[in-house]
Amino acid sequence: MESTQTLKNILITPEQTAKQLSLGVSTLARWRLEGAGPRWKKLGRSVRYLQADIDEWLDAQTRQSTSEEVE
Repeated sequence: MESTQTLKNILITPEQTAKQLSLGVSTLARWRLEGAGPRWKKLGRSVRYLQADIDEWLDAQTRQSTSEEVE
């Protein structure tokens, strides 16, 4: 079985990322243009996301109330 650290270093496709986040692939593409969403990597023509970057972005989206300032 792979360690948690190894799993966080896995590169995944935009399709896999969108499915994981329950979003459309087009939403991720728009966020890349806007500089929003999780960090991503460009490998030649391919876009990939690190699981660790997705997890970090998700953690930053946690809010306690609707009146909280967005960073």
